[in-house]
Amino acid sequence: MTPPINPQTPAEINPTNIAALIDHTLLKPDAAQVDVLRLCSEAKQFSFASVCLNPCWVSLAVDELAESTVRVCTVIGFPLGANDSQTKIAEAATALSKGARELDVVINIGFLRSRNYHEVYKEIGDLADAAHASGAILKAILETTLLTEEEKSTAARLAVEGKADFVKTSTGFAGGGATVEDVALLRRTVGSKIGVKASGGVRTLAAVLQMIEAGATRIGSSSGVAILNELSAGEAAPTSLASNPGLPASHSGNY
Repeated sequence: MTPPINPQTPAEINPTNIAALIDHTLLKPDAAQVDVLRLCSEAKQFSFASVCLNPCWVSLAVDELAESTVRVCTVIGFPLGANDSQTKIAEAATALSKGARELDVVINIGFLRSRNYHEVYKEIGDLADAAHASGAILKAILETTLLTEEEKSTAARLAVEGKADFVKTSTGFAGGGATVEDVALLRRTVGSKIGVKASGGVRTLAAVLQMIEAGATRIGSSSGVAILNELSAGEAAPTSLASNPGLPASHSGNY
């Protein structure tokens, strides 16, 4: 049984509620230890949902965040998704053994576009099983910028069938990122069954609010501190959101 995480859209727009939706992200290949320590310090200060970082930094982040509520998220098969499935499973097992509790996995995009749907589904399912056995959750990165509308919907359905906890739009490394249209499409496809993470190019409070309105229940961003500072400075017009179109007000799903 996976832990409940951000089960519904916040009724009120305030720094606490917005921070709880953000995966504070640092996936640059040249990120150094000092950068990771800063990321963790900021995550503790602002109570972000998680830090999302490369696998080599999981142990450090787990140590730094041990006395906080911030979860450690890492990426698997990143950023191409073209690893052999067994390589992804081994990578996931290592990350989980070191304390990662959220795995953002790039699906095999080439298999999807080749209509090899069973392999895509099986890989998601095997990785979700591994994550859930360790009390962790799995987010399936679809890389929407590379897909047709039909492929996006198909990938999202496969993620649901494979027991992923979220679908995620993008790695941020493929020349595009989250769009309101893609988030809305994913939410329509998955309904209220699983979460939708908008990631890639979400750098402002306005963008965050647009993604939430479209159906996102998690935001991946390297600009979380700036977004919260913008909100605290009173630059956001709304103080509340209409009901998320993808989630009923009473929804209490396990993500």
